[in-house]
Amino acid sequence: MTTVHRDEIQWERMLPAEFRAAMDKKPVIFLPLGTVEWHGEHNALGLDSLKAHELCVQAVHRLGGGVVHPPVYGGMGGLDKPATVIMEGEHAWENHLLRPWLETLCYEFHRIGFKAIIMVTGHYGHNQQIVVRETAVRMSERLGIPVFGSPEYWLALDEGYLGDHAGIGETSLLWHLHPELVRMDRIKDDPDYGADDVIKDGSSQALGMRYADCIIERLASLAEQMPSWQEERLYRYIRSERAIVAAQTRGWRHIGPWEFWRHIGGSAFVQYGQLLVDGEFEAIEQLARTLGREEG
Repeated sequence: MTTVHRDEIQWERMLPAEFRAAMDKKPVIFLPLGTVEWHGEHNALGLDSLKAHELCVQAVHRLGGGVVHPPVYGGMGGLDKPATVIMEGEHAWENHLLRPWLETLCYEFHRIGFKAIIMVTGHYGHNQQIVVRETAVRMSERLGIPVFGSPEYWLALDEGYLGDHAGIGETSLLWHLHPELVRMDRIKDDPDYGADDVIKDGSSQALGMRYADCIIERLASLAEQMPSWQEERLYRYIRSERAIVAAQTRGWRHIGPWEFWRHIGGSAFVQYGQLLVDGEFEAIEQLARTLGREEG
């Protein structure tokens, strides 16, 4: 019997027998997304994809099956800083690169035989988040299998992680997942992130572990469930995720690009991650609609 080791769950490192064994155990594919972008003097430039990839790898280990696709570097938006690649504009409604790329990958995953797709973006540009979730909804409908697309922090909202850029949350996550890629001693040389001691004093490997454990557990739980979702459950899931996309774009149209996210902290929407793994899709839909009304 084939034993699946760490490297043997990563698609690009697998031999065919290892790929077949992983799919037989659980026909789920994880697709980590990110970009290369300035994340302060204290963090590696590939932070977004690095953390998304490692979270997916650890989720597959916890699941005991499945495959992790190589991380996709290149997304929407990015800071006007050195060593940053901006593939498409943060504030552009149109999308000509990321969405068709993700759709093509989803079609291929389905053709190969995967029964569920989980896309995890570690890059938080508002349009990146919308496009990833919107594409997941569209492909769930098109392919008839569940496709989940979200930034990883949405699975740890109830742990207090609301997303940031090279701040306490992201720095702590990378520090836990790849400790060699965080140099906190260098933050003092950064005029922005090192202007005060908030990030330096607030970040820790222990905090990163807390966030990561929550995210990994929920990713694994989703991956365990999703291949068995029948049509009725899949439709309920699609409705809930579509309601989120609608609320995000409504806030963007009427007020500003970050309007939906501005209401998450302190609201019942922080329960999203637990509601998702519990299959409480109607509750998610209602919470999204409630935030959408607040924005209007």
